[in-house]
Amino acid sequence: MSRQSKSITFYTLIVLLFATVMSLIIHLREESAAGGNEAWWNLFTGTPAGGFDTFFIHLKLEMESTIGLLLLQIIVILIACRIFGWLFLKLGQPTVIGEILAGIVLGPSILGSIAPEFSQFLFKEETLDNINMISAFGLILFMFAIGMELDIREVRKKLKETILISHTSTIVPFIIGAIIAYFAYDKYADADTPFLPFALFIGISMSITAFPVLARIIQEKKLTKSHLGMLTLACAANGDMTAWCLLALVVAVAQAGSVVSAIFTIAFACIYLLIMFFPIRKFLKKVGKYYNDEEVMDKWMVALMFLILTCSAYLTQILGLHSLFGAFIAGVVMPEQLKFRRIMTDKVEDVALSLFLPLFFVSTGLRTEIALLNTTEMWVMCGIIIFGAIVGKLGGTYVAARIAGEDVRNSLYIGALMNTRGLMELVVLTIGYEMQILSPPIFVMLVIMTLVTTFMTGPLTALIKFCFRKQDRLQKEKLMMQTDSAFHLLLSLGKIESGQMLLDLAHMLFNGGRKKLKITALHLTIGVDVNPLEADNFENTSFGPLVYGAQKLGIPIETRYAVSNDAKQDIVNVVNDEKFNFLLVGAGATLTEPTDDKKALRLTGGFRKYSQRLRTTSEAILYPGGLLQDKTKFFCENASCPVGIFINHNFVKATNILILITSQTDLFLLDYAQTILRSTQCAFSLKGLQPMTASEWQDSLPIITERMPASARSNYHADFSIRLFDSYNFMMISYQTWTSLSELPDLELSQLPSTLILRN
Repeated sequence: MSRQSKSITFYTLIVLLFATVMSLIIHLREESAAGGNEAWWNLFTGTPAGGFDTFFIHLKLEMESTIGLLLLQIIVILIACRIFGWLFLKLGQPTVIGEILAGIVLGPSILGSIAPEFSQFLFKEETLDNINMISAFGLILFMFAIGMELDIREVRKKLKETILISHTSTIVPFIIGAIIAYFAYDKYADADTPFLPFALFIGISMSITAFPVLARIIQEKKLTKSHLGMLTLACAANGDMTAWCLLALVVAVAQAGSVVSAIFTIAFACIYLLIMFFPIRKFLKKVGKYYNDEEVMDKWMVALMFLILTCSAYLTQILGLHSLFGAFIAGVVMPEQLKFRRIMTDKVEDVALSLFLPLFFVSTGLRTEIALLNTTEMWVMCGIIIFGAIVGKLGGTYVAARIAGEDVRNSLYIGALMNTRGLMELVVLTIGYEMQILSPPIFVMLVIMTLVTTFMTGPLTALIKFCFRKQDRLQKEKLMMQTDSAFHLLLSLGKIESGQMLLDLAHMLFNGGRKKLKITALHLTIGVDVNPLEADNFENTSFGPLVYGAQKLGIPIETRYAVSNDAKQDIVNVVNDEKFNFLLVGAGATLTEPTDDKKALRLTGGFRKYSQRLRTTSEAILYPGGLLQDKTKFFCENASCPVGIFINHNFVKATNILILITSQTDLFLLDYAQTILRSTQCAFSLKGLQPMTASEWQDSLPIITERMPASARSNYHADFSIRLFDSYNFMMISYQTWTSLSELPDLELSQLPSTLILRN
């Protein structure tokens, strides 16, 4: 027996001995305390059934305990929100719509009707305070992140050009909401609720635009850098700033109870704002100069930021302005450095969005009992609220945009996008509900209005695009005619650091071509939102070295940044929609180390012994090139233009190039080799491999001789050997050959030179 086996055996025996002795001691002590003299005998004569009954009783008690039930609630809520969010994402809708609906499904409207006993067990009334408390803390973190996404400098820059649109889009629906409140007050407001706060809350609920949802929609539709996208985002930012100030005023009036008391509340609120925007913001500005990198952002600094957040939320809460307003202001006054805000946002948003907000959606859903709308009159009122919200927001924005000089298409787009309410609306409604200003029926109507106006944004923008498709097509054709003389290459950067390397590769491949090279560098971020108002700043920082390198090489370059849920599909969509001539994709850094390759090969080799199905599964999971194969296959089979996938294995410069040919269809690689020869003095070697026969190789030699210089070594290798790649630092290979080569069981990918996989 080996030393390792002895150690494992001894360790197992020690653990078993410990468990046995401790169980015996505890049991005997309990029996002795109970006064029994049969402790030893009872220890060994208890029946299994009796033991299981005791275990089951303990299990049930733990499930019904406060912490046990809370954890079960969180599990159910997270699963439901993820499922509904995923479904609505597949439907082209923001995930927030699915998560809101998940909350309603788990509430009394659906789950309470279908399975009342389970609903009563899972969401006992006495346990709902725990969910509400946790979700309230999550909202504080979320509003802090929203405040950090709002750059006051950008809002101030675009204030003049957006003030008409943003304020009109706030005031018009506010007025319509106040008119609706006038007629709805007698029947739908609580008897103890004064008319003024009721009317103000209905008005403010009509006026809100969900800036985070709107920003994500604009990013997904690739409008971030367009005039339309920037104008809409600026309008939403200005409008939301105004709406939140109005909300603070409304809450102050409602909490104060009288005009005189409200004046004192507003006066102290102004003092609070002066403190936050001057001494605190000035202090944080200095902090941001030094703590704007993850290496220097220590726990003490993060703790200080959260302390400022908590103090701000506490002050606004005791002033009667609600803690969420304080959290929002704390985010606004954070240091303006983009890196600092991104670090803080990353620390906050992951927990707030993934854990706390689903709890908020469900707490809202538990309050949204659709059965409360049990008469035709109530549903008519709900329809009036929805109609008024759409007309006020979309119509008011459209008219203001037309007056501001926008055309019909852009005005409709801005109106449709500004009509998005989403999560921000639910925050406002929750405040009104908790303050008992909004009665349960009117709360349900406004929640339904929120869902309808947010859900309709996607279909409505698609309808506008369809109606103006001819105009868009003519503009695109005109643009293509102006730039058709150039060779357009899309450079997709998996990692922004690989930009210069891929730029050099593109220059080597195409600079000697007949058409002038023009590059578009695309970088997609998966699952991380960067404030769209600061997208230009982000691009200048991230793409700066790449732009400088392109200028040195004399290559015109355009940079693009976007947030994506499906990077591969979005890259293909850009290539196909904009008719690029070539797609060059970086596969990333060195894939694996040789030892990792060997371990993975041993594991997959074991799986191969069982079945072809297990082989496919194991290779997809464990094979070092599995992920790369999947990416290569997707791009090569879906892009409408030639594709190049570059695998970086410590690439610096191509000096000795290998061209691998397995069939006559691979001869298109020689065209790329000719272009490289016009701009560089690289050494080339051509080698043929199976399944190409020696006779086919001989038939191809005239073409090879015609296109390649005599210095290129052209020979045929019947047998594959890893030593074939020894002396080369760059390899060109067709997609078909790569597919065959990567399936070889003994191939270690890390032993290959840097490789460019080409599909013509």
